[in-house]
Amino acid sequence: MDLETGGVNAPLGRAGNGRSTKGIPVTLKRTDHCGCLRPGDVGRQVVLAGWVQSYRDHGGVVFVDLRDRSGVVQVVFHPEAAAAHALARQLRNEDVVLIRGAVTARGPKAVNPKIPTGWIEVVAEQIEVVNQAEPPPFLPSQPEAVNEDLRLKYRYLDLRRPEMTEALTLRHRVTKLMRDFGDEHGFLEIETPMLYKSTPEGAREFLVPSRLHPGAFYALPQSPQLFKQTLMVAGLDRYLQIARCFRDEDLRADRQPEFTQLDLEMSFVDREDVINLVTELLRRLWKQVLDVELATPFPRLSWRQAMDRFGVDRPDTRFGLELRDVSAAAAQTDCAVFQQALAAGGCVQMIAAPGAAGLTRRQLDQLTESARQLGAKGLAWLKLGGESEAGAMGGPIAKFIPAAVQQELRRLTGASDGDLLLAVADTREIGWRVLGELRSTLARQLNLIPPDRHDFVWIVDFPCLERQAGGRLVARHHPFTAPLDEDLPLLASRPEEARAKAYDIVLNGVEIGGGSIRIHQRQVQARMFALLGISPEEAQRKFGFLLDALRFGAPPHGGIALGLDRLVMLMLKRQSIRDVMAFPKTQSGADLMTEAPSPVEPRQLQELAIGVIAGPKRG
Repeated sequence: MDLETGGVNAPLGRAGNGRSTKGIPVTLKRTDHCGCLRPGDVGRQVVLAGWVQSYRDHGGVVFVDLRDRSGVVQVVFHPEAAAAHALARQLRNEDVVLIRGAVTARGPKAVNPKIPTGWIEVVAEQIEVVNQAEPPPFLPSQPEAVNEDLRLKYRYLDLRRPEMTEALTLRHRVTKLMRDFGDEHGFLEIETPMLYKSTPEGAREFLVPSRLHPGAFYALPQSPQLFKQTLMVAGLDRYLQIARCFRDEDLRADRQPEFTQLDLEMSFVDREDVINLVTELLRRLWKQVLDVELATPFPRLSWRQAMDRFGVDRPDTRFGLELRDVSAAAAQTDCAVFQQALAAGGCVQMIAAPGAAGLTRRQLDQLTESARQLGAKGLAWLKLGGESEAGAMGGPIAKFIPAAVQQELRRLTGASDGDLLLAVADTREIGWRVLGELRSTLARQLNLIPPDRHDFVWIVDFPCLERQAGGRLVARHHPFTAPLDEDLPLLASRPEEARAKAYDIVLNGVEIGGGSIRIHQRQVQARMFALLGISPEEAQRKFGFLLDALRFGAPPHGGIALGLDRLVMLMLKRQSIRDVMAFPKTQSGADLMTEAPSPVEPRQLQELAIGVIAGPKRG
């Protein structure tokens, strides 16, 4: 029914809050999305549907910004359309409406180039108020004034923000392109179980009690690792899945208890095949989603090169500040800190921070405290030169360093006047950890990170095993990772020196994926388990179905998992994966919207044969 005739769509009264729409039917049908209208649509009759983002009543003309997921368009209500104008004057933020009107061009002075629809507006002729909103706890157009907990509690309001719509839309495009790419390269998308056998190694698992098997539990998968290897034994050759994974671990900006990864596995391949395929996938994603042409092949570093140069195995290569081993030069000084570390079998490592000689003593003390928190005994620093003392070196230990050694330190680190040298004298591992973190801190403080760079790097030749403090060997990646063929003999004599057929892909200092070529021979797998202290009985109990499968003709195979959440976060330059997930958890693992986790009825626990005991208090 037309608004001009009154009836069901006549202007609302003000009984109570004056805004009830109960029982009013919807007769208009949307023809266009708000953010898609352009000057080429001028003269068309359209019906739009969406939420009132803002309204401005100028006494005569009413302006409404109407929003849907495609964007915002300005709608104008003139007094000549009396019924529509009267309704428009009663609209409030987040009301849901349907509007019929004509697309018209804005006058030259009214153009708004900040939005795609800024050259046109819709002159309303009819409006239907579908649903009226109560005053929201915050406006989606003004989230900066709201803390994250409130945004997560009312996530359905937060998701109305253009930034969240953009993130979820881009995420959809990325997953679609991943599937299309996989299909083009012969992959089958195969679902693996969400409820599977607990194999408690690596991160802590989420357990699910079984009602039909009292006292027994399923686990939620940390990854589909065992199943995708089994699929290769089954002869399915190429597997793909956009897989949900679960880990019960402490959270941070790029970690959630449930996350999503692109999971791939291939038969009859080597490391180069996997690296080349994933490089091509990433190149295509960046081109088709961001219109950025990536230079390929990506640089490649061995694990040891990454550690020696950057202190971490996920290096950010967009800036310098590389670590340098200056032990030989440090040995020629009278600095007691250097001499003690070298005598204990350690080393002296340095980074040169360009232009940082002007840091205050307070700032240097803060860096020193950070170094101590990371495990170092302290942090030595040297300031190089200045306008009045060109060529000089200052700092608490400068007097213990002969002039010739000062020049050698400049040469080794590439430092010059105005720079700051930071040194850690300790074990190599502590030096890596401390300077690896400080280089990132300094890069941010000194604005050394180019904002629009996309620096990918492959890290290869990881150690296959590492020895824990108690002397026990553990798998660096997982126990199914194959050693390099030439390093197989080392498993018997020097297992820590054996390198793995493992590989990580890193973007701007964030690991976005990792994988390996797997062990496909049962005897090699048995040797690996023995080194890890896993008995044949324990191995059969934990991984029996995979070990049995290896007996019946397992092909050489390998794969990789790419973190979808992290990938989208980096593509959009967001600071947290919570900003690219529809319904994330908080830092404590809570879902504020649904109030999970929550207690359950005693009846449910009784059905599952579960009793609850008091756990340790969380700080």
